[in-house]
Amino acid sequence: METTYTTAGTESTGLHRDSGTSTSGTTIGGKALRMREELSNLKSDLDALMSHASTLNESELREARDRILARFSSMRFAARGFAEQAGRQFSQGRDLTADYVRDKPLQSVAIAAGVGLLVGTILRRG
Repeated sequence: METTYTTAGTESTGLHRDSGTSTSGTTIGGKALRMREELSNLKSDLDALMSHASTLNESELREARDRILARFSSMRFAARGFAEQAGRQFSQGRDLTADYVRDKPLQSVAIAAGVGLLVGTILRRG
C-alpha cells in the first residue's frame, strides 16, 4: 500500500505502509520471491524518500525513517527464517542420504560410480 504525501504543494508517492512478511505455509521458492519483492519495495521507498527528503518537514522525515527501519527489521526477520528453513531442509536431506547409504550400500556405490562416469564423460566432451 502506498502513502501519498503532499508537502509544500507537491505530491509524492512512496513509502509503502504494509511491512508484514507473512511467509507461513510457503515454500522456499515462494519465500525467495517474497524477499525479492520486499527488497524491491524497500528500494523504491528509499528512492522516494531521497527524492523528496528536501520537501519533507522533520516529523515527516522521522515517520518515513521509522517506516523504513520497520520494513528493514521485518526483512531481516524473514531472511533469518528463510536461512533456518533452508538449514533444516539441508540437514533433513543429509540425514535421508546417510540413511539410504546405510540401508543400501551396494546400490549407493553403484549410483556414485554411475554419477562419476556421467560427470567424467561430460567434462571430457567439454
